[in-house]
Order: sequence, then structure tokens, then C-alpha cells
Amino acid sequence: MKKGILLVNLGSPDSPEPKDVKKYLGEFLMDERVIDVPLWARNLLVKGIILNTRPKASAAAYKKIWWDEGSPLIVLSERLQNKIQEQVEEPVALAMRYGRMTMKKGLQELVDKGVEEVLLFPLYPQFAMATTETITVLAEELREQHFPNLKIESVSAFYNKPDYIEVLSNSIKNHLKENDYEHLLFSYHGVPERHIRKSDVTKSHCKIDGSCCETPSKAHEFCYRHQCKEVTRLVAEKLQLKEGTYSTSFQSRLGFDPWLQPYTDRTIERLGKQGVKNMAIVTPAFVSDCLETLEEIAMEGEEIFHEVGGKAFSVVPCLNDDADFVDLLSKWINNWVQTPELVS
Repeated sequence: MKKGILLVNLGSPDSPEPKDVKKYLGEFLMDERVIDVPLWARNLLVKGIILNTRPKASAAAYKKIWWDEGSPLIVLSERLQNKIQEQVEEPVALAMRYGRMTMKKGLQELVDKGVEEVLLFPLYPQFAMATTETITVLAEELREQHFPNLKIESVSAFYNKPDYIEVLSNSIKNHLKENDYEHLLFSYHGVPERHIRKSDVTKSHCKIDGSCCETPSKAHEFCYRHQCKEVTRLVAEKLQLKEGTYSTSFQSRLGFDPWLQPYTDRTIERLGKQGVKNMAIVTPAFVSDCLETLEEIAMEGEEIFHEVGGKAFSVVPCLNDDADFVDLLSKWINNWVQTPELVS
């Protein structure tokens, strides 16, 4: 069987203009695994409220970070794809879960090259309903509807793999010197608390309290909160960070339902008010820099920090097309080609 790889990232509007941002937000937010409420309520919230109020402000944010080549997330994902292709003999395609670079197009590209078996590679270190799950579910739907003879295997969350932790830790170390910051904040994209409970295969373990993420359970295989906290713990251990000099927070909440806490913006504010003058932020839920890292963190976050008396504010770039990250993903892919059972 001829094999191929499909890398999948989130997606982006075609341009930072309000009409394109509105179209993109409509597709993204109408996904039942992103806003997981009944269809009538999702229609009311998204089409009745959000798409009539948010696109203009979101477009202004996208314009702040848009590159001459296009969307940073798309450009960086393409660079990653091209560099991996240099180290992998099998065809490597790139798709986005939302937007015009559809997964159907990506799978078709591979099929047109004679591929019969695909390694689906969601570019997310942690599992979440709104990221990994929506990609794998759509891939299966596309296979059933359009590619019935195609075999698809999916890469599982790689948040705790030692070689990934090493690459991430080295990236942080290379971008920051120990004396550059008093506090290192690990900021992850937030999700509603109900997503954590819905993903709990035990239906009882995830209480979102002070101990469930630290208590061993099979629920952790699909618990985004645990996996984020574990990345922080493993990296802190690898970098030998002192207790009290680092913490975990969650950004980008939407609506009024309870989301994972503590919130990043409030954490930045709290640290500044407590007298922290030099802080750094890393965003390990993302592998490619995007609106949430370049605007929400690097711009809005720095503004909040300075408003409360903070001085130096450093942001560690995502892994993007970092050479070590490219080598790691290429190694995993080549291992799969030789021994498919290693995919998990």
C-alpha cells in the first residue's frame, strides 16, 4: 500500500477583511464540537449574535498580525510541511479544519498521487473535542462519503512524549535566559469546563478540582486539562524550574459558561500587581503562531502587563518550523511508514 501523510491545523480566514473573517468564524463556531449546544441554540448564538458583532473586531485583530505572504498560521504550516517533505519520501499534504484548505482537498491530493493509506496528523499536542476530535471525526466522514477505499490512521496526542518535551524545553531555553524573567507562564487555549466532563471516558473522574488531574486515571487519555498541566510539569522538571517561578493558565474564553481557569489575562494582571517586573509566556497548545499567540498574547498580554507596572514581557515563539521540531515529526512519520503500529 502506498502511504501518505496529511498534516492538519486549525485554519484561517482568506484575508483580514470582515467579510472573510465572518465566513471563517461562521464555519468554525458552527462546529458542534466547538460550541457544543443544540443546533437551535448554536444558530441563535453564532448567527444571531456573534456573526453580527464580532467579525469587525476580529478583522482588526487579524490585520495587526497579517503577513505580506498571508495568514501567519497558514504560512508557518506550509513551511513545516515543506521541511518535513524534505525528510520524508512519502507525499506530505497539508489541510486546515476550517477555511478553503479543506481536509477533502488534502485527502484528494494524496489519493491523486496513488496513496491508499493515510497518516492523519492533527497538529495539536493535546487532545480536545474542539481540535483533535473534530479532525478525526471529519476524516472518517470524508472517508465514508468520498474515499471508501482509503485507510486512515490518526496520530494520538503527543503531549507527554519525552522527545516532544525535550524539543519544547530546548526551544524555551534557547529563547529565554534564566535571568530574563521572574515568572514563566504556560498559557493554553481554553475550553469550556463541560468539554472536559464530556471527554471523561469514566464519566466520573473529571471533577475539575485540585486533585483529579494529578490522580492517575484512564480519563487522562482524553482530558485536555490534565494534558496541559502535564506539559507544564514535564517541562518545568526538564528545565529545573523552581517552584513558584512558573504557572499554568488558559486563554481565549468565549461566552458566559465556565471555562478552564485561571484565565491568562487575569493571571498576567495578578502577577504584575504582585510586583513581577519581568515575565515570559509560552503557548504549548499551539505548534504554529497565530492570532491567539501573536495578537492576544504578544500584544494584548503585554499591554495588560505594562498597565499594572510590569516592565519586560517576553513571548516564546511556537515551535513553528523549528529544525528540531521538523526532525521530530519527520522521525515519527518515518517510523510509522516502517512500523505502522507505532502510530499511537
